[in-house]
Amino acid sequence: MKDISQQRGLTRRELLSRSMAAGASFVVGAGFVASPDAAWALETKALQPQTMATLIQMARDIYPHDHVGDEYYAIAVKGYDDAEVADTVEAGIAALDAAAQGKGHADYLSVGWERDRVDILRGMEDSAFFQQVRGGLVTGLYNQKAVWPLFGYEGESYSKGGYIDRGFDDITWL
Repeated sequence: MKDISQQRGLTRRELLSRSMAAGASFVVGAGFVASPDAAWALETKALQPQTMATLIQMARDIYPHDHVGDEYYAIAVKGYDDAEVADTVEAGIAALDAAAQGKGHADYLSVGWERDRVDILRGMEDSAFFQQVRGGLVTGLYNQKAVWPLFGYEGESYSKGGYIDRGFDDITWL
């Protein structure tokens, strides 16, 4: 018979207390990854939650945008939580963690400075795993309609009459 504390799962109080751990970038639990401010959570099915958290951090380090929230990166890599690619992703993240350990860190997530994480990623940028994740992020991240306004993109213009009569020359940063 299971202990009652194992049956009830993680309470909100436990989730918040785990998220307050020193410098936690993600809260990782049994079958989920959550934001430290508990604003979003992602359930994992085929990948280990720690692997998904590392994948989200990797995505943020490959395409860093300070004004884009982690939830959009989580959506961008959610497709890797699939049984068909889980072994490849787990092996890729294990290699990433091994590279971080080679630099004196416990794992990739424990590397505190972005500059140091990018250095680790540069060491493996020719690998098939890195190229697969980087390539998938181009569409996974930037094809999200919810992200477009964060970059000032209004979407396609054909249905609105085209760009000639609506903002073709209103770019202020050029």
